[in-house]
Amino acid sequence: MRKIVLTLLTVAAVTGAKAQEETNPQKDSIYIQEVEDLQYPAKVLHAEPLFIDLIRDLGARKGEKEWNLGLGLTDKNHHDLYTALVEYEWAPIDRLGLEVELPFSIYSKNGPGSPGSRLNSLKLAGQYTFLVSQKLSTSLAIGYIHEFELPEFRNYNRERLYNGNIYNPFFVAAKRWGSNFHTLLYTGPMFIQEYTTRSIHTRMHVNSNIHYMIPGTRNFIGVEFNKSFDRGDFDMTIRPQMRLGITEKMMVGIVTGVPISRENERFSSFLRLIYEP
Repeated sequence: MRKIVLTLLTVAAVTGAKAQEETNPQKDSIYIQEVEDLQYPAKVLHAEPLFIDLIRDLGARKGEKEWNLGLGLTDKNHHDLYTALVEYEWAPIDRLGLEVELPFSIYSKNGPGSPGSRLNSLKLAGQYTFLVSQKLSTSLAIGYIHEFELPEFRNYNRERLYNGNIYNPFFVAAKRWGSNFHTLLYTGPMFIQEYTTRSIHTRMHVNSNIHYMIPGTRNFIGVEFNKSFDRGDFDMTIRPQMRLGITEKMMVGIVTGVPISRENERFSSFLRLIYEP
């Protein structure tokens, strides 16, 4: 993994240097011009975070669609957690994005008391961009995610079809500063309903991001700050990341996770393959 990351960083640096040479000083990013100036309706180019990603691009245009495949590894205190996801997102009308996702968790140990591997949930989501300002390089959106939580594989014959629901309304605010720097805030509460305990508790997430997009390309480097507040407990994971365009329709994102506290987990890594047909 270390060799892969170093190789991709080198490729990004070379690509960025070449793009800088080819870019007109008055138009820092050819990619911005292609996204914003040559199509309708209005849309502002924003760098989308790779770990907590958006349902669809802000200001999505009708007909846009995207497949995502994610693979991750988290070093927990007493076991390793392998994660995978398959995700499809599309825009049926302008500014509205929809998404279906299947997230999996696979644990390295399945002894007594350890978590069991499972398909976490059936995840359905929608996002609407209600403000697109090219003058201010700003977009605002609201959305909603609903998850039908599923049991562990080993309990399929002993439990109901699904164990509960997660209700997650959210708000997104994004701004591009100049041509290359991007900031984004993604925040909202999660209301977790568990059928087994007949309880509902609330967890608040605040995810802030900053990215630098290399001029004339879709490549970027940046960092996510994933923060959660749960029953008086605060956790934050810092996730440095980079995205590289492999072909016109394919991109790859690489993320590392560094928690500020190791009470629940240590380091993690995540790889996202993005295909836009």
